[in-house]
Amino acid sequence: MSGHSKWHNIQGRKNAQDAKRGKIFQKISRELFMAAKQGGSDPNNNPSLRLVMDKARAANMPKDNIKRALDKAEGGDTTQYDEVQYEGYGPAGIGVLVEALTDNKNRTSSDVRVAITRHGGTMAGAGAVSYMFNRKGYFVVNREGLDVDEDQMLEAVLEAGAEDLQTSDDEFEIYTDPKDFSVVRDALEEQGFHFTTSELTMVPETTVPVPEDKLETFQNMIDALEDNDDVQNVYTSAEWPDEDPTK
Repeated sequence: MSGHSKWHNIQGRKNAQDAKRGKIFQKISRELFMAAKQGGSDPNNNPSLRLVMDKARAANMPKDNIKRALDKAEGGDTTQYDEVQYEGYGPAGIGVLVEALTDNKNRTSSDVRVAITRHGGTMAGAGAVSYMFNRKGYFVVNREGLDVDEDQMLEAVLEAGAEDLQTSDDEFEIYTDPKDFSVVRDALEEQGFHFTTSELTMVPETTVPVPEDKLETFQNMIDALEDNDDVQNVYTSAEWPDEDPTK
């Protein structure tokens, strides 16, 4: 899972930039609206909404932004968003999986195609890439100020029902079966752990090194996809170098 971890670290640095924050909040607002529309605005009775609210809090999204999204859902807004998934390949056959929420499938399909093909990638048919990934629950616990070593954390994680723990100097990364997501989250929170990331994600079964001469182009592809307002998540099977290629 090292490739996924490395990409998440890159995402974390990118998302910290002020220029990204507004777009991130906009995308989370759309997810909040959709979840509340489908299951109601009470997170205690709507697991999907609670998941998105956890994501909003992890992103330090202002409470006013969250409230506006929920009020919009309760206020009878009739906007209809469709969940769509696009699949493609980057350099060296790297899998690219794109999840979107859109009110115009034709527009989003065209935009995603342009972002991928303009940067040397190719589109793929349904199922051609998604089989390379597994849906997982994913949590990150910052180690700064945390008086817990790896063995203690592993014991806590396994006791909570999670599947795997990855450890670095800065953080603990926890993976679980998606059906156990809520149980693991609640169990770890009861033990006093706080998450900087708490989400369902897609983890590649295997990773592919990004060719050195394609690093910048491939990063530009990911940036173009993430900059699209309709795109919620971009997953890849890329194995990045130790250093952020954008640095």
